[in-house]
Amino acid sequence: MKASMTGFDVRAVSQELDSWAGAYVKKAYMPHYEQIVLRINPKESDQFDLVIVRGQRVYTSQRDRPMPMTPPPFAMVLRKHLKNARLTGVEQLGFDRVLLLRFDTKHGKRSLSVELFRDGNVILMDEDDVIIQPLTHASYAGRTIKKGEVYIPPPAAVDPYTLTPDVISDIFADSDRDLVSTLGGKINLGGVYANAVCEHAGLEPNSPTTDADASVVHNSLAHFLDELKTTKQGYLIIKPTEEHTAEALHTIASMKGHDAAANGVIRETAKEATPLLLPAHSTSIYIEYPTLTSTIDAWKGHHDANALARREREKLDAAAPGRGHSTNVERLERRLKQQEKALEGFAKKIEKQQAIGHAIQSNWTHVETILQQANEALETKGWKAILSGLKENPWVDSGNPAERTMMVRLPDENGEPGLVFTLSLDETVHQNAQRYFQSARKQKDKTSGATTALANTKVEFKRAQKKEAKQQASGRLQTVRRSKRLWFEQHRWSIISGGHLLVGGKDAKGNDAIVKKHLSGGDMYLHADIHGAPSCSLRATQGFAIDEEPFEQLPPGVASYRIVDKLGDERITDEKLEEAATLALCWSRAWNGGGAHGTVFAVKPAQVSKSAQTGEYVGKGAFIVRGQRQWFKDLDVQMAVGLVAINGVPLLLGGTVSTIKERCERYAILSPGRTKKEALANRIYKATGLRTDDILSILPGPSEIIEDIGIFTPFRQETEEE
Repeated sequence: MKASMTGFDVRAVSQELDSWAGAYVKKAYMPHYEQIVLRINPKESDQFDLVIVRGQRVYTSQRDRPMPMTPPPFAMVLRKHLKNARLTGVEQLGFDRVLLLRFDTKHGKRSLSVELFRDGNVILMDEDDVIIQPLTHASYAGRTIKKGEVYIPPPAAVDPYTLTPDVISDIFADSDRDLVSTLGGKINLGGVYANAVCEHAGLEPNSPTTDADASVVHNSLAHFLDELKTTKQGYLIIKPTEEHTAEALHTIASMKGHDAAANGVIRETAKEATPLLLPAHSTSIYIEYPTLTSTIDAWKGHHDANALARREREKLDAAAPGRGHSTNVERLERRLKQQEKALEGFAKKIEKQQAIGHAIQSNWTHVETILQQANEALETKGWKAILSGLKENPWVDSGNPAERTMMVRLPDENGEPGLVFTLSLDETVHQNAQRYFQSARKQKDKTSGATTALANTKVEFKRAQKKEAKQQASGRLQTVRRSKRLWFEQHRWSIISGGHLLVGGKDAKGNDAIVKKHLSGGDMYLHADIHGAPSCSLRATQGFAIDEEPFEQLPPGVASYRIVDKLGDERITDEKLEEAATLALCWSRAWNGGGAHGTVFAVKPAQVSKSAQTGEYVGKGAFIVRGQRQWFKDLDVQMAVGLVAINGVPLLLGGTVSTIKERCERYAILSPGRTKKEALANRIYKATGLRTDDILSILPGPSEIIEDIGIFTPFRQETEEE
């Protein structure tokens, strides 16, 4: 399996997935348009994700996989029909690259067809195989993939398991291809396994099929098919590169466990995942895994787990310069190329027009003769007779009765028909020549204006280049207006040590949302000891990790992170709580009140309730907190802001001074002051390029700048002064 799965790979994966029959579907997701994830919950083992990358691969994984807060329509359809559905079986259709997953649901029987050929498709069907919803509508010869249509599988190819020596012999007799092409195409083995059968049988792949013994071929084919039935392992073939030598790869392959660095090398050098070791792999370096699905996960799992971040980058790219929203430099560069190309065309056209005019004058007698003969023929015979006889005349190509013109050829150096021009029958030879000279003069006038426009564009282009270079030198970002924000941006948010996400309400409605939607399990609830302070939730499992594949267009000094649903270290220590408490205090009225210190308490989610005692009333955004509280007193009302990118989106991050200094190269430290946050946001916009709407939601209120490294002033200029 390289770019996509073979029939052998699909058979191995179907056998592995069928062993999970009886497991339940917990939820369906679509982190990317190309990827569908079914979260499977087996009875006696940990839950895992069934990952379907359309047209390419299907495997299982237990990686952290961030998901969009708003699922796409197809994911919603899958949730509606497959939530809590029991997986009853997985099968391969014949030996084709089609997997069929069967489910028992509260709605009845459901099936999911995963087609892994061409661009791929995923089709949800009911008990009668009527299509409920396909991932992509498509029409092929003999079948239509559309909602409401009966699902018709692709035309069945040969199943190698059903072949006998006599059948193979008949296929060989009818084939006009060589041996390897016949095995790969007509016997449905594909190129890799067709070559493997030839090598195992000791046959020349490019030899005629008439030279091959069908029994020998059948025995070699049966060897691989029998091995496929019993195999449990998967093998990842890795190949040396200039950076990673064979010796280093042998060392990694011999390791029982792989650290993060080794996993990165494996991903970079992996070339193929296979359920069988073939003769072609005899000299290859390989790593053995318990199953083929775990092999694929080791190879492609990291890439697929970053699908959500990749989708956010693609959205940013789609609106970024060069694709609908160009920078001034790119716009002027395109204009410059268009004008230069137009000038080049003008020069060629002028030269051509003048050449035709001179050629008409040089062949005056020839043109005069054709003109006289044409006019005489028109008077006696008419256009119809003339046009019908043009095939016999090598000097006239065609005629246009409506415009009374003919396409006439002039003699070349050898006296043969050559250069063609339009001859007007109502004009003299001199007038026909002058028409071309006049056209050349008009073109010259256009060229003069175009030359001036080109010179102006060059000046504008140089100015724009200088401006953009200055902007890049200052570390400003190329940002665009986003149609949709990340889910946590509707609240106050920050990153706490360990990568934990801290979210707080902006108003009463936000407070209710924080407690109802984002407070559970091992999370902690924090609230400043001030009336009207926001309800805050420190998430135990959800947060941010360093993005190993950062957005390429980010300027220096911008830390890159991605959203994760499982941090790994879910412990919330007192140090993390104190850090979160400091931010909960800064987000409260303590900032605008100008106080220097304050108090915050923290409790577990179970201690927070909306239920009041008899006769009491709990208003919107307010909660009853019962039981013992953990207090954090004399906290400093001071915070910092830094420049980061989350899932490729540049954002301003608010946090404690120590955390922001640790995570961000570009940061500023703030304390309560008199400068309005609108004025501060404008300064940050000028220095970073971030939109003021994204900045205002992070700033706590009127502030004083204590320290600034590339947030309120150009980044590179500041670092040079240091």
